[in-house]
Amino acid sequence: MKSKNVQKIVLAYSGGLDTSAIIPWLKENYKSCEVIAFVADIGQPSKSLLNIEKKAKLSGASSCYIIDLKEEFVRNYIYPVLQTGATYEGFYLMGTCMARPIIAKAQVDLAIKTNADTLCHGATGKGNDQVRFETAYATLAPHLQVIAPWREWHLSSRESILQYLKDKNIPTDVSIRKIYSRDENAWHASTEGGILEDPSQLAEKDCWIWTSDPIDAPDQPEKLVINIEKGEVIAINNERLTPLQCLNKLNIIGAKHSIGRVDMIENRLIGIKSRGCYETPGGTIIFNALRALEQLVLDRESFKWRQQLGHEMSYVVYEGRWFTPLRKSIQYAAKVLTEELTGEITIQIYKGNAIAIEKKSINSLYSKDYSTFSKDNVYNHKDADGFIKLFSLSSRIRALKKQNKP
Repeated sequence: MKSKNVQKIVLAYSGGLDTSAIIPWLKENYKSCEVIAFVADIGQPSKSLLNIEKKAKLSGASSCYIIDLKEEFVRNYIYPVLQTGATYEGFYLMGTCMARPIIAKAQVDLAIKTNADTLCHGATGKGNDQVRFETAYATLAPHLQVIAPWREWHLSSRESILQYLKDKNIPTDVSIRKIYSRDENAWHASTEGGILEDPSQLAEKDCWIWTSDPIDAPDQPEKLVINIEKGEVIAINNERLTPLQCLNKLNIIGAKHSIGRVDMIENRLIGIKSRGCYETPGGTIIFNALRALEQLVLDRESFKWRQQLGHEMSYVVYEGRWFTPLRKSIQYAAKVLTEELTGEITIQIYKGNAIAIEKKSINSLYSKDYSTFSKDNVYNHKDADGFIKLFSLSSRIRALKKQNKP
Protein backbone atom coordinates (compact mmCIF):
# COMPACT_ATOMS: atom_id res chain seq x y z
CA MET A 1 0.00 0.00 0.00
CA LYS A 2 1.23 3.47 -0.81
CA SER A 3 2.19 5.67 2.10
CA LYS A 4 -0.08 8.69 2.04
CA ASN A 5 -0.83 11.38 4.57
CA VAL A 6 -4.58 11.21 4.19
CA GLN A 7 -6.90 13.28 6.35
CA LYS A 8 -10.12 13.75 4.40
CA ILE A 9 -11.33 11.74 1.39
CA VAL A 10 -14.16 12.47 -1.04
CA LEU A 11 -15.36 9.19 -2.50
CA ALA A 12 -17.41 8.92 -5.70
CA TYR A 13 -20.11 6.76 -4.12
CA SER A 14 -22.92 4.87 -5.84
CA GLY A 15 -24.02 2.57 -3.04
CA GLY A 16 -23.23 -0.41 -5.27
CA LEU A 17 -21.06 -3.40 -4.53
CA ASP A 18 -17.62 -1.85 -4.87
CA THR A 19 -18.16 1.52 -3.23
CA SER A 20 -20.08 -0.09 -0.36
CA ALA A 21 -16.92 -1.99 0.51
CA ILE A 22 -14.60 0.95 -0.09
CA ILE A 23 -15.82 3.10 2.82
CA PRO A 24 -15.02 0.56 5.59
CA TRP A 25 -11.83 -0.42 3.77
CA LEU A 26 -10.65 3.20 3.73
CA LYS A 27 -11.43 3.56 7.43
CA GLU A 28 -9.41 0.42 8.16
CA ASN A 29 -6.40 1.19 6.01
CA TYR A 30 -6.10 4.96 6.29
CA LYS A 31 -6.38 5.39 10.04
CA SER A 32 -8.23 8.42 11.40
CA CYS A 33 -9.23 9.57 7.92
CA GLU A 34 -12.64 11.13 7.30
CA VAL A 35 -14.62 9.76 4.36
CA ILE A 36 -17.18 11.95 2.62
CA ALA A 37 -19.52 10.11 0.25
CA PHE A 38 -20.37 11.99 -2.93
CA VAL A 39 -23.36 10.82 -4.97
CA ALA A 40 -23.89 12.25 -8.45
CA ASP A 41 -27.55 12.19 -9.44
CA ILE A 42 -27.26 11.85 -13.21
CA GLY A 43 -30.62 10.20 -13.76
CA GLN A 44 -30.08 6.74 -12.33
CA PRO A 45 -33.27 5.05 -11.04
CA SER A 46 -34.62 6.92 -8.02
CA LYS A 47 -34.79 3.66 -6.05
CA SER A 48 -31.00 3.50 -6.09
CA LEU A 49 -30.91 6.84 -4.24
CA LEU A 50 -33.37 5.78 -1.56
CA ASN A 51 -31.66 5.60 1.83
CA ILE A 52 -28.27 6.01 0.15
CA GLU A 53 -27.21 8.68 2.65
CA LYS A 54 -28.14 6.39 5.54
CA LYS A 55 -26.27 3.49 3.93
CA ALA A 56 -23.15 5.58 3.40
CA LYS A 57 -23.10 6.76 7.00
CA LEU A 58 -23.71 3.27 8.37
CA SER A 59 -20.73 2.13 6.31
CA GLY A 60 -18.53 4.73 8.00
CA ALA A 61 -18.91 7.95 5.99
CA SER A 62 -19.02 11.17 8.00
CA SER A 63 -21.46 12.73 5.54
CA CYS A 64 -23.10 12.12 2.17
CA TYR A 65 -23.70 14.76 -0.48
CA ILE A 66 -26.24 14.02 -3.21
CA ILE A 67 -25.89 16.54 -6.04
CA ASP A 68 -28.46 16.83 -8.82
CA LEU A 69 -26.58 16.96 -12.14
CA LYS A 70 -29.25 15.57 -14.47
CA GLU A 71 -30.07 18.64 -16.54
CA GLU A 72 -26.42 19.66 -16.79
CA PHE A 73 -25.48 16.12 -17.83
CA VAL A 74 -27.91 16.14 -20.74
CA ARG A 75 -27.28 19.72 -21.88
CA ASN A 76 -23.53 20.05 -21.45
CA TYR A 77 -22.18 16.53 -21.81
CA ILE A 78 -24.59 14.37 -23.81
CA TYR A 79 -25.58 16.87 -26.50
CA PRO A 80 -22.06 18.06 -27.35
CA VAL A 81 -21.18 14.43 -28.07
CA LEU A 82 -24.48 13.58 -29.72
CA GLN A 83 -24.18 16.47 -32.17
CA THR A 84 -20.87 15.11 -33.46
CA GLY A 85 -22.53 11.75 -34.23
CA ALA A 86 -19.93 9.93 -32.13
CA THR A 87 -20.29 6.21 -31.49
CA TYR A 88 -17.45 4.12 -30.13
CA GLU A 89 -16.51 1.34 -32.55
CA GLY A 90 -19.67 1.89 -34.52
CA PHE A 91 -22.27 0.88 -31.95
CA TYR A 92 -21.70 2.18 -28.44
CA LEU A 93 -23.42 5.49 -27.61
CA MET A 94 -21.04 5.93 -24.66
CA GLY A 95 -23.43 6.40 -21.74
CA THR A 96 -20.80 5.53 -19.15
CA CYS A 97 -18.01 7.52 -20.83
CA MET A 98 -19.99 10.76 -21.00
CA ALA A 99 -20.99 10.52 -17.33
CA ARG A 100 -17.48 10.24 -15.90
CA PRO A 101 -16.27 13.81 -16.55
CA ILE A 102 -19.30 15.46 -14.95
CA ILE A 103 -19.00 13.16 -11.93
CA ALA A 104 -15.28 13.82 -11.61
CA LYS A 105 -15.73 17.60 -11.87
CA ALA A 106 -18.47 17.70 -9.23
CA GLN A 107 -16.38 15.44 -6.99
CA VAL A 108 -13.37 17.75 -7.31
CA ASP A 109 -15.56 20.79 -6.61
CA LEU A 110 -16.84 19.14 -3.43
CA ALA A 111 -13.34 18.17 -2.35
CA ILE A 112 -12.18 21.77 -2.69
CA LYS A 113 -15.28 23.05 -0.90
CA THR A 114 -14.79 20.67 2.05
CA ASN A 115 -10.99 21.11 2.19
CA ALA A 116 -10.39 17.45 1.41
CA ASP A 117 -6.91 16.32 0.45
CA THR A 118 -7.78 13.09 -1.36
CA LEU A 119 -10.12 11.77 -4.05
CA CYS A 120 -11.23 8.15 -4.33
CA HIS A 121 -13.11 6.11 -6.93
CA GLY A 122 -14.31 2.52 -7.23
CA ALA A 123 -13.09 1.76 -10.75
CA THR A 124 -11.27 -1.53 -11.22
CA GLY A 125 -7.68 -1.88 -12.36
CA LYS A 126 -8.86 -3.57 -15.56
CA GLY A 127 -11.31 -1.00 -16.78
CA ASN A 128 -11.53 2.32 -18.56
CA ASP A 129 -13.07 4.32 -15.72
CA GLN A 130 -9.87 4.50 -13.69
CA VAL A 131 -8.29 6.37 -16.61
CA ARG A 132 -11.31 8.62 -17.10
CA PHE A 133 -11.58 9.61 -13.44
CA GLU A 134 -7.89 10.11 -12.83
CA THR A 135 -7.24 12.00 -16.04
CA ALA A 136 -10.01 14.41 -15.03
CA TYR A 137 -8.60 14.69 -11.49
CA ALA A 138 -5.14 15.43 -12.87
CA THR A 139 -6.50 18.17 -15.11
CA LEU A 140 -8.84 19.80 -12.59
CA ALA A 141 -7.00 19.35 -9.30
CA PRO A 142 -3.46 17.98 -9.68
CA HIS A 143 -2.68 18.85 -6.04
CA LEU A 144 -5.17 16.31 -4.68
CA GLN A 145 -4.10 12.76 -3.87
CA VAL A 146 -5.91 9.82 -5.43
CA ILE A 147 -6.76 6.44 -3.92
CA ALA A 148 -7.87 3.61 -6.20
CA PRO A 149 -8.73 0.70 -3.86
CA TRP A 150 -8.91 -1.89 -6.64
CA ARG A 151 -5.19 -1.28 -7.21
CA GLU A 152 -4.37 -1.57 -3.54
CA TRP A 153 -6.60 -3.94 -1.62
CA HIS A 154 -6.38 -7.70 -1.22
CA LEU A 155 -9.93 -8.19 -2.52
CA SER A 156 -9.38 -9.72 -5.94
CA SER A 157 -12.92 -10.34 -7.20
CA ARG A 158 -16.51 -9.33 -6.70
CA GLU A 159 -17.06 -12.64 -4.92
CA SER A 160 -14.45 -11.66 -2.33
CA ILE A 161 -16.09 -8.22 -1.98
CA LEU A 162 -19.42 -9.91 -1.28
CA GLN A 163 -17.78 -11.90 1.51
CA TYR A 164 -16.13 -8.75 2.87
CA LEU A 165 -19.49 -6.96 2.99
CA LYS A 166 -21.04 -9.97 4.69
CA ASP A 167 -18.32 -9.92 7.34
CA LYS A 168 -18.98 -6.21 7.89
CA ASN A 169 -22.77 -6.67 8.00
CA ILE A 170 -23.23 -4.22 5.13
CA PRO A 171 -26.27 -5.10 2.96
CA THR A 172 -26.11 -5.36 -0.84
CA ASP A 173 -28.54 -6.32 -3.60
CA VAL A 174 -25.86 -8.25 -5.53
CA SER A 175 -25.61 -12.04 -5.26
CA ILE A 176 -23.14 -14.66 -6.49
CA ARG A 177 -25.65 -15.90 -9.06
CA LYS A 178 -26.39 -12.43 -10.48
CA ILE A 179 -23.06 -10.74 -10.09
CA TYR A 180 -23.39 -8.30 -12.96
CA SER A 181 -21.60 -4.98 -13.08
CA ARG A 182 -24.17 -2.33 -13.93
CA ASP A 183 -24.25 1.35 -14.69
CA GLU A 184 -27.37 3.46 -15.17
CA ASN A 185 -28.00 7.12 -15.84
CA ALA A 186 -30.42 9.28 -17.80
CA TRP A 187 -28.84 8.22 -21.08
CA HIS A 188 -28.36 4.47 -20.78
CA ALA A 189 -28.10 1.26 -18.81
CA SER A 190 -25.15 -1.10 -19.17
CA THR A 191 -24.62 -4.65 -17.97
CA GLU A 192 -21.30 -6.50 -17.86
CA GLY A 193 -19.89 -9.55 -16.14
CA GLY A 194 -21.60 -12.76 -15.11
CA ILE A 195 -22.75 -14.91 -18.03
CA LEU A 196 -21.68 -12.16 -20.45
CA GLU A 197 -18.03 -13.02 -19.85
CA ASP A 198 -18.53 -15.93 -22.25
CA PRO A 199 -19.11 -14.38 -25.70
CA SER A 200 -20.60 -17.63 -26.97
CA GLN A 201 -23.43 -17.43 -24.43
CA LEU A 202 -26.75 -15.77 -25.18
CA ALA A 203 -27.48 -12.74 -23.02
CA GLU A 204 -30.25 -13.88 -20.71
CA LYS A 205 -33.37 -11.84 -20.07
CA ASP A 206 -32.01 -10.50 -16.80
CA CYS A 207 -29.12 -8.91 -18.71
CA TRP A 208 -31.60 -6.36 -20.05
CA ILE A 209 -33.06 -4.11 -17.39
CA TRP A 210 -34.71 -1.25 -19.34
CA THR A 211 -35.96 -2.54 -22.66
CA SER A 212 -38.55 -5.16 -23.46
CA ASP A 213 -37.63 -8.17 -25.56
CA PRO A 214 -38.43 -7.48 -29.24
CA ILE A 215 -40.66 -10.55 -29.22
CA ASP A 216 -42.73 -9.01 -26.41
CA ALA A 217 -42.77 -5.49 -27.86
CA PRO A 218 -46.07 -4.10 -29.23
CA ASP A 219 -47.21 -5.58 -32.53
CA GLN A 220 -48.22 -2.15 -33.81
CA PRO A 221 -45.64 0.52 -34.73
CA GLU A 222 -45.70 3.94 -33.12
CA LYS A 223 -44.87 7.25 -34.78
CA LEU A 224 -43.08 10.08 -32.99
CA VAL A 225 -42.59 13.61 -34.28
CA ILE A 226 -39.22 14.86 -33.06
CA ASN A 227 -38.91 18.66 -33.15
CA ILE A 228 -35.30 19.82 -33.37
CA GLU A 229 -33.77 23.28 -33.06
CA LYS A 230 -30.07 23.85 -33.73
CA GLY A 231 -29.23 20.22 -33.11
CA GLU A 232 -31.22 19.85 -29.90
CA VAL A 233 -34.55 18.09 -29.38
CA ILE A 234 -36.96 20.70 -28.03
CA ALA A 235 -40.30 18.90 -28.35
CA ILE A 236 -41.93 15.53 -28.93
CA ASN A 237 -45.16 15.45 -30.90
CA ASN A 238 -45.07 19.27 -30.64
CA GLU A 239 -45.05 19.15 -26.82
CA ARG A 240 -42.21 21.43 -25.75
CA LEU A 241 -40.01 19.94 -23.01
CA THR A 242 -36.55 20.40 -21.54
CA PRO A 243 -33.76 18.23 -22.98
CA LEU A 244 -33.93 15.98 -19.91
CA GLN A 245 -37.71 15.68 -20.12
CA CYS A 246 -37.49 14.81 -23.82
CA LEU A 247 -34.93 12.12 -23.08
CA ASN A 248 -36.94 10.68 -20.20
CA LYS A 249 -40.10 10.51 -22.30
CA LEU A 250 -38.32 8.87 -25.23
CA ASN A 251 -36.67 6.39 -22.86
CA ILE A 252 -40.08 5.18 -21.71
CA ILE A 253 -41.54 4.94 -25.21
CA GLY A 254 -38.40 3.47 -26.75
CA ALA A 255 -37.94 0.87 -24.00
CA LYS A 256 -41.48 -0.38 -24.60
CA HIS A 257 -40.59 -1.00 -28.26
CA SER A 258 -37.17 -2.54 -27.50
CA ILE A 259 -35.27 0.36 -29.05
CA GLY A 260 -31.54 0.82 -28.45
CA ARG A 261 -30.27 -2.65 -27.50
CA VAL A 262 -26.61 -3.37 -28.26
CA ASP A 263 -24.72 -6.54 -27.35
CA MET A 264 -21.12 -5.89 -28.31
CA ILE A 265 -17.51 -6.77 -27.65
CA GLU A 266 -15.40 -3.64 -27.47
CA ASN A 267 -11.73 -2.84 -27.16
CA ARG A 268 -11.01 -1.27 -23.80
CA LEU A 269 -8.42 1.46 -23.55
CA ILE A 270 -5.99 -0.75 -21.64
CA GLY A 271 -6.05 -3.48 -24.31
CA ILE A 272 -8.57 -5.99 -22.95
CA LYS A 273 -11.69 -6.90 -24.91
CA SER A 274 -14.90 -6.81 -22.92
CA ARG A 275 -18.53 -7.58 -23.60
CA GLY A 276 -21.35 -5.25 -22.67
CA CYS A 277 -25.10 -5.15 -23.09
CA TYR A 278 -26.07 -1.52 -23.57
CA GLU A 279 -29.58 -0.08 -23.59
CA THR A 280 -30.08 3.45 -24.93
CA PRO A 281 -33.73 3.67 -26.03
CA GLY A 282 -34.36 7.42 -25.98
CA GLY A 283 -30.83 8.19 -27.06
CA THR A 284 -31.10 5.95 -30.10
CA ILE A 285 -34.27 7.73 -31.22
CA ILE A 286 -32.61 11.13 -30.81
CA PHE A 287 -29.44 9.94 -32.53
CA ASN A 288 -31.39 8.64 -35.54
CA ALA A 289 -33.47 11.82 -35.73
CA LEU A 290 -30.39 14.06 -35.79
CA ARG A 291 -28.69 11.95 -38.45
CA ALA A 292 -31.86 12.06 -40.58
CA LEU A 293 -31.99 15.84 -40.30
CA GLU A 294 -28.34 16.06 -41.34
CA GLN A 295 -29.23 14.23 -44.55
CA LEU A 296 -31.49 17.14 -45.50
CA VAL A 297 -29.35 20.03 -44.32
CA LEU A 298 -25.64 19.28 -44.65
CA ASP A 299 -23.86 19.40 -47.98
CA ARG A 300 -21.60 16.50 -48.95
CA GLU A 301 -18.32 17.95 -47.69
CA SER A 302 -19.85 19.21 -44.43
CA PHE A 303 -21.36 15.78 -43.79
CA LYS A 304 -18.02 14.10 -44.43
CA TRP A 305 -16.36 16.51 -42.01
CA ARG A 306 -19.02 15.84 -39.37
CA GLN A 307 -18.34 12.12 -39.72
CA GLN A 308 -14.64 12.72 -39.13
CA LEU A 309 -15.42 14.85 -36.09
CA GLY A 310 -17.64 12.11 -34.69
CA HIS A 311 -15.01 9.45 -35.21
CA GLU A 312 -12.37 11.48 -33.38
CA MET A 313 -14.80 12.52 -30.63
CA SER A 314 -15.63 8.89 -29.89
CA TYR A 315 -12.03 8.18 -28.93
CA VAL A 316 -11.61 11.43 -27.01
CA VAL A 317 -14.67 10.69 -24.87
CA TYR A 318 -14.01 6.96 -24.50
CA GLU A 319 -10.47 7.62 -23.34
CA GLY A 320 -11.49 10.21 -20.76
CA ARG A 321 -9.92 13.23 -22.45
CA TRP A 322 -12.92 15.48 -21.85
CA PHE A 323 -11.09 18.35 -20.19
CA THR A 324 -8.71 18.93 -23.08
CA PRO A 325 -8.39 21.52 -25.86
CA LEU A 326 -8.96 18.73 -28.38
CA ARG A 327 -12.44 17.97 -27.07
CA LYS A 328 -13.32 21.67 -27.07
CA SER A 329 -12.01 22.05 -30.61
CA ILE A 330 -14.09 19.14 -31.91
CA GLN A 331 -17.16 20.37 -30.07
CA TYR A 332 -16.86 23.90 -31.43
CA ALA A 333 -16.35 22.62 -34.97
CA ALA A 334 -19.47 20.47 -34.71
CA LYS A 335 -21.42 23.39 -33.22
CA VAL A 336 -21.02 25.33 -36.45
CA LEU A 337 -22.69 22.50 -38.37
CA THR A 338 -25.57 22.19 -35.88
CA GLU A 339 -26.59 25.82 -36.39
CA GLU A 340 -28.58 24.70 -39.45
CA LEU A 341 -30.05 21.56 -37.84
CA THR A 342 -33.59 22.79 -37.29
CA GLY A 343 -36.55 20.77 -38.45
CA GLU A 344 -39.06 18.03 -37.82
CA ILE A 345 -38.34 14.32 -38.10
CA THR A 346 -40.98 11.61 -37.83
CA ILE A 347 -39.58 8.39 -36.39
CA GLN A 348 -41.43 5.10 -36.63
CA ILE A 349 -40.49 2.69 -33.86
CA TYR A 350 -41.29 -0.98 -34.05
CA LYS A 351 -39.72 -4.03 -32.39
CA GLY A 352 -36.20 -2.67 -31.99
CA ASN A 353 -36.17 -0.41 -35.07
CA ALA A 354 -36.29 3.39 -35.05
CA ILE A 355 -36.59 4.57 -38.65
CA ALA A 356 -36.92 8.15 -39.88
CA ILE A 357 -39.84 8.11 -42.30
CA GLU A 358 -40.60 11.83 -42.74
CA LYS A 359 -38.09 14.71 -42.82
CA LYS A 360 -38.73 18.46 -42.94
CA SER A 361 -36.47 21.49 -42.49
CA ILE A 362 -36.51 25.15 -43.45
CA ASN A 363 -32.78 24.71 -44.12
CA SER A 364 -33.17 21.68 -46.39
CA LEU A 365 -30.84 21.50 -49.39
CA TYR A 366 -33.01 18.87 -51.02
CA SER A 367 -34.63 20.12 -54.22
CA LYS A 368 -37.26 18.05 -55.96
CA ASP A 369 -36.83 20.24 -59.05
CA TYR A 370 -33.26 18.99 -59.42
CA SER A 371 -33.54 15.42 -58.14
CA THR A 372 -36.71 14.38 -59.97
CA PHE A 373 -36.63 11.53 -62.49
CA SER A 374 -39.42 13.31 -64.35
CA LYS A 375 -38.91 16.12 -66.83
CA ASP A 376 -37.36 19.26 -65.35
CA ASN A 377 -36.34 22.71 -66.56
CA VAL A 378 -33.37 23.36 -64.25
CA TYR A 379 -30.81 20.66 -64.99
CA ASN A 380 -28.95 20.12 -68.24
CA HIS A 381 -27.73 16.53 -68.48
CA LYS A 382 -25.05 17.57 -70.97
CA ASP A 383 -23.29 19.52 -68.20
CA ALA A 384 -22.29 16.23 -66.60
CA ASP A 385 -19.98 15.44 -69.51
CA GLY A 386 -17.43 18.10 -68.66
CA PHE A 387 -17.69 17.40 -64.95
CA ILE A 388 -16.92 13.70 -65.43
CA LYS A 389 -13.95 14.46 -67.67
CA LEU A 390 -12.42 16.73 -65.02
CA PHE A 391 -13.35 14.46 -62.11
CA SER A 392 -11.67 11.48 -63.77
CA LEU A 393 -8.72 13.41 -65.19
CA SER A 394 -6.06 11.99 -62.88
CA SER A 395 -7.26 8.44 -63.59
CA ARG A 396 -7.17 9.16 -67.33
CA ILE A 397 -3.62 10.53 -67.15
CA ARG A 398 -2.44 7.53 -65.13
CA ALA A 399 -3.96 5.11 -67.64
CA LEU A 400 -2.35 6.93 -70.56
CA LYS A 401 1.04 6.84 -68.84
CA LYS A 402 0.73 3.08 -68.36
CA GLN A 403 -0.21 2.60 -72.04
CA ASN A 404 2.88 4.46 -73.18
CA LYS A 405 5.30 2.41 -71.05
CA PRO A 406 7.66 0.24 -73.17
